[in-house]
Amino acid sequence: MSGAETINVQDENQIIAERRAKLAAMRVEGVAFPNDFERKDFAGDIQTRYANTDKLVLGELSVPVQFAGRMMLKRVMGKASFATLQDSSGRLQVYLSNDLVGEAQHQAFKHWDLGDIVGVTGILFRTKTDELTVQAHEIRLLVKALRPLPEKFHGLTNQEQTYRQRYVDLMTNDASRQVFLARSRIVQAIRQWMTGQGFLEVETPMMHPIPGGAAAKPFVTHHNALDMELYLRIAPELYLKRLVVGGFEKVFEINRNFRNEGLSTRHNPEFTMMEFYEAYRDYRYMMDFTERLLREVAQQAVGRLQVLHQGVMIDLAQPFDRLSIVDAVRKYHPQYSVEQLGDRVWLLDWFANSKEQYTPTDGLGGLQLSFFEATTEMLLLQPTFIIDYPAEVSPLARRSDAQADITERFELFIAGREIANGFSELNDPEDQAERFLAQVSQKEAGNEEAMHYDADYIRALEHGLPPTAGCGIGIDRLVMLLTECSNIRDVILFPQMRSEAIN
Repeated sequence: MSGAETINVQDENQIIAERRAKLAAMRVEGVAFPNDFERKDFAGDIQTRYANTDKLVLGELSVPVQFAGRMMLKRVMGKASFATLQDSSGRLQVYLSNDLVGEAQHQAFKHWDLGDIVGVTGILFRTKTDELTVQAHEIRLLVKALRPLPEKFHGLTNQEQTYRQRYVDLMTNDASRQVFLARSRIVQAIRQWMTGQGFLEVETPMMHPIPGGAAAKPFVTHHNALDMELYLRIAPELYLKRLVVGGFEKVFEINRNFRNEGLSTRHNPEFTMMEFYEAYRDYRYMMDFTERLLREVAQQAVGRLQVLHQGVMIDLAQPFDRLSIVDAVRKYHPQYSVEQLGDRVWLLDWFANSKEQYTPTDGLGGLQLSFFEATTEMLLLQPTFIIDYPAEVSPLARRSDAQADITERFELFIAGREIANGFSELNDPEDQAERFLAQVSQKEAGNEEAMHYDADYIRALEHGLPPTAGCGIGIDRLVMLLTECSNIRDVILFPQMRSEAIN
């Protein structure tokens, strides 16, 4: 089938049946799925190298080309045909004629389908319309595609199908390919920046005997040989800080985390973070470091420090704002007074008369945080550090020397989303043990996200954790920001989906 191959649901099975019949004939001839074609060139490299070479010079050079790709376009015109092949680097047009490939091979080509993977050997030239093209001397069908591509002008129009069949999305949607190429550059830029700053990249376990490092509900699994329950990692924090105790004083890990929670445009059960820790630093230094890191990564990976989000230009070049929870609420909602926000009874009344989620047993700090999340978080479009979090919601952060009920902790918000979370680390083993016990009490009271008591981590702290600061940056949300995507599923190659029946 040539042309656009517009596919209707009712005839897709017929198309698949026809393609299976073609494959069966190839099997009889012994030419199905050959594996001896040697690719020597890439479409993108050819396009770049000869972009400014005119047709006369190109003819004199007689440039040999041997490349392969998926057939995305096809145009048959009697004794001559054109096809466009796409590989990982780009697209390149191919010209076929009876004179060059032979009538039999050309006739066979006419029965090939869009989506087939084809190998071509030939010479580079420019057509009458000046398009860089390979004049095929030999062309081979390397892989018979049994399923048709989506209609060429629209790709996958069903968003769920885009996430389920990312392989088809990447074939047909250049914008999607560019997002994931940018994601790779972002991760590479982070790694280069961190190692350039003297950090050691490490790997820590993904299966934990005790979940810890964050307030989240874990996934549970079972190890048969050890006959023990294990938890998929919700954060690498406690293991990374064990390494600081051991003498690796600047460490980072780009890691996969798993949290058994709901799905949304900002949440996927499996996600990527970069966590890093440095001894003899505090949370103020870590804010400065994080700010510099994000600017460097944005410049290196996407080439700009201004990104558009829902019509608002977000500027990473300007100094990031720094506000306490109360100050942030007051900045965006001046109708609320400091006295009201400092009154636990007033906050409880406000929540009782609203539809927002909160925990009635929370202290003042916890209620203030819930109030901030309900009213203000989504308004923080320009980069803003929220600082001085309540100790009751920060079980791993060091208390402020000036005020014991708050911690030296920050969260970075950009485009209304939390991008990073960091603090001066709690290195007092007795204080940490007390906070673990408080978390256990919350868990026994029904809080599934409260932490367990980690006796080995307390033992590590008892050996002495230097004054340390740490931070975690959400890679998926950072990619969303820098690629101007509004849904986390658009930046994860294979987001979690409900199971489906496949025909």
